Amino acid sequence: MPKVSSVVVPYAAYLRVYEPLGAFPEPERSHWARYARRSDRPSYQDELRRSLADLLPTPPVAVPVHESSDAFVAEVDGVVCVCPWRTRLRGWQALDELAEELPAPVLDAVLPPVVRRQAAQDYERWLARNPDARPWIRTATWQVPLNWFVLVSDEERRYEKGTAEVPPLLRYRTPMVQARRRVARALRTLKDTVEESPLIDGLLDVGRWLEEFHPRSLVELDYGGLVHVLPAGELEGDHSAAEVAEGIAALRRGDGAAAGEAYVRLMERWRAVRDRRSAN
Repeated sequence: MPKVSSVVVPYAAYLRVYEPLGAFPEPERSHWARYARRSDRPSYQDELRRSLADLLPTPPVAVPVHESSDAFVAEVDGVVCVCPWRTRLRGWQALDELAEELPAPVLDAVLPPVVRRQAAQDYERWLARNPDARPWIRTATWQVPLNWFVLVSDEERRYEKGTAEVPPLLRYRTPMVQARRRVARALRTLKDTVEESPLIDGLLDVGRWLEEFHPRSLVELDYGGLVHVLPAGELEGDHSAAEVAEGIAALRRGDGAAAGEAYVRLMERWRAVRDRRSAN
């Protein structure tokens, strides 16, 4: 499949759910079964390049006109699982967050108000026909939300240094049942030990999202384009999932000081990454 550009598009991390083929109704199941056999499946970079290309026309295309028929594919214990891109749905949802990410003059220059209003109206009509729709992919720019690390363990971490031709890789994969169990256990600990926390709100949200999927699904946390932001040494030494687990374990045994130290280390690490967003 030809690419829109050879430019690497970085700075986003992803939380994905891969569902077994049996979780999809026909004819979608047959489509994904055929798709999984393809050898020319595009990457997340291809999806981002297409989205950037849509911003070049006048007026720009805020959201794809048609829903993507692409997906990520993984095999779990011999079972083929797919993670549909659903780029159009995710594009609509991302528009709601842009006002918090960009100053108004910049947002209006990139996506004029009339374009955003039309996209919002299209989404409202579509959602009325598809009230149960949900994405298989969550995206975070310039960070990995701390609540995502609760879903995985350091033993599930996979790191590859990369080469001149292949970028580094840092990701975690875990069975859905494990991810749900970790969320539930962390929530019990946090609710018993702290009055309120953004981590609790984030876990409640991601926990509700996970419940929407087949219990034999696979959950993947992928650093995605963040591997191009973090220096190789920092990337190789990044064990954020282990530090999150360490902090929660400290709370569970009543060691607030150790929990606080782990939290400060994490916040400083990811604040340094987010600060690069505004660096020249």
